[in-house]
Amino acid sequence: MHSHLLNTWKQPLTRRSVLQLSLTLPLLAHKPSLASDHQSAFGTAKKCILLWLDGGPSHLEMWDPKRNVPAEVRGPFASTPTKIPGVHFSEHLSRCAELAQRMTIIRSMTSPLGEHGLANQYALTGYLPSPNLQYPSIGSIAAHRRKALAHAEPIETVTNQTASKRSQLPSYIGIPEPRIGMGAGFLGPESEPFWIGGDPAQPTFQIRDLDLFPGVDNSRLQRRRSMLNQIENSTTSLANSGLHSAFDLIADLDAKQAFELQREDRSTRERYGSRSFGQSCLLARRLIEHDVPFVSVVQPGWDTHENLVVSLRDGFAGAKVGVGLIPTFDQAASALISDLQDRGLLDETLVIAMGEFGRTPKLNTRGGRDHWPRAYSIMLCGGGLPQGLVVGQSDKIGEQPDSDPVTPADLMHSLFIRLGIDPASTLTTPDARPIPINQHGKPVDALLT
Repeated sequence: MHSHLLNTWKQPLTRRSVLQLSLTLPLLAHKPSLASDHQSAFGTAKKCILLWLDGGPSHLEMWDPKRNVPAEVRGPFASTPTKIPGVHFSEHLSRCAELAQRMTIIRSMTSPLGEHGLANQYALTGYLPSPNLQYPSIGSIAAHRRKALAHAEPIETVTNQTASKRSQLPSYIGIPEPRIGMGAGFLGPESEPFWIGGDPAQPTFQIRDLDLFPGVDNSRLQRRRSMLNQIENSTTSLANSGLHSAFDLIADLDAKQAFELQREDRSTRERYGSRSFGQSCLLARRLIEHDVPFVSVVQPGWDTHENLVVSLRDGFAGAKVGVGLIPTFDQAASALISDLQDRGLLDETLVIAMGEFGRTPKLNTRGGRDHWPRAYSIMLCGGGLPQGLVVGQSDKIGEQPDSDPVTPADLMHSLFIRLGIDPASTLTTPDARPIPINQHGKPVDALLT
């Protein structure tokens, strides 16, 4: 999918190409100036899957249950011990509890932002939102880095054989629909995620816009591509427009097979669960296998202001077996982690499970919890991270961090290092302003040793 990017190196240098080059160089895979005990952490994660729990998952009902507290704090669920001695998860995360020795749990995340859209942006970019500039998400920066590496490869080393091995798939794919904060910001359309726009759990699931329009066969497609090449030879206005990537993807049968879940055997599909989130996680694994560097999977519905038992455990009123958000997540996330491990992919694939904030320490009068950014929890796994570790603690009722507070800026700083992106390097806006990839974050030592 990068042939059009490589072709730009054949063009005469223009102001546009110089700006593109300034955008590219800081992201190349050099080892930055890091503390000596962080050097070995740089670039251990080659790929990433973000499980985005949209709406603000309750830390008290998931990764940080409080046991010896009043009922209005404890909530309606019990806890279960994990494979990490002395650490408990929610009783409805029993599968994840069995895999806790592979995880890193941060229980001391903290943010000042309790509104969904603003909190999303901070959590996904590491920057507090600004009315003057839209910052790129971690996924878009990872995608941009992939393009930067393609830019840097000398043309003379790109043979037909090496080009054929490259994935034609986009560098950042989202499942199923976008959320605020997940976009490319000032990086522009080329670093935007490709959203599949469908439900992988449906029998009729297919990716929109990947099939040829009725009446257009491959020969006609190639004629259109030839016409595009002629236009580009006479003008630079379409340079790097992304049209070549679109042609490559539509014509590449192997790339399109990455989306075909019917190629998985029945037992594998059942292992992830039949609901949308489970099949989305399975699709994410397939995309990672096809060399997509960043995949986001959105699980909506975590804004549980009322009757959280139905939303989080049951799924619907009167359910005899819980199919709510937590059991669905538990089955899918545990299957994903185990599957990646079984296929030898977990060590190079970073898995992140998080939302934009947590929930209030006390239940409200409607049997739910409201927004609470001062303390919340996230789960990390794979990508070279430490295993069987809990970073930080919240206080007795989960109201605020009791030790080792971690902000979204700190988290992004550390994850960039794991992904091989120098957090001290800069990106360039369209009006040529240099913007640090991460400005106010500090490394979280426990994630980098």
